[in-house]
Amino acid sequence: MLIGVISDTHGHVDRRLADAFAGADAIIHAGDVGGAHVLDALREFAPLHAVYGNNDEKLGGLGLPLRADFTLAGVRFHLVHQLPHATPSPDTRVVVFGHSHRTLVEHRTSETDGVPVLYLNPGAAGRTGFHRVQTVALLRIDGDAIGARIVELGAREILTKVQRPQARLTQHFTPTGRP
Repeated sequence: MLIGVISDTHGHVDRRLADAFAGADAIIHAGDVGGAHVLDALREFAPLHAVYGNNDEKLGGLGLPLRADFTLAGVRFHLVHQLPHATPSPDTRVVVFGHSHRTLVEHRTSETDGVPVLYLNPGAAGRTGFHRVQTVALLRIDGDAIGARIVELGAREILTKVQRPQARLTQHFTPTGRP
């Protein structure tokens, strides 16, 4: 099973996501979505699991939970925006989070049963923040094997300020062409 993992879009749906998530069987968004239009766009790729982030609170959380626990391909996931809010259950094998805009793929040993737990932060796919490169992650489940890799979408697309045109003195012409 191939899973696209994304976070910190902050209202931006990057045109490069279609290539990055091609063939994905599911999408996971780890919060700071930025608008329902982002959720709608991601649902067009594959079924979506998502939580709200701190910047989504002003949007009423977009109807999303703070945390989510679900199973994909027999693997138990725990999804949260900020890692300190994580409360994974003993059977969790993947913890997905965002917030920091910093990528992380790290296996940690479960305190309850000694089994490795994958901690995954896909970085930030939006244009807002300090990150220079927009990233997502791809997670693959193949039987008992769980692997993830970071995918660079490319350099962060910079938001440009719209310049207001400066007033110019113009001459008005009559239909005869004379001022």
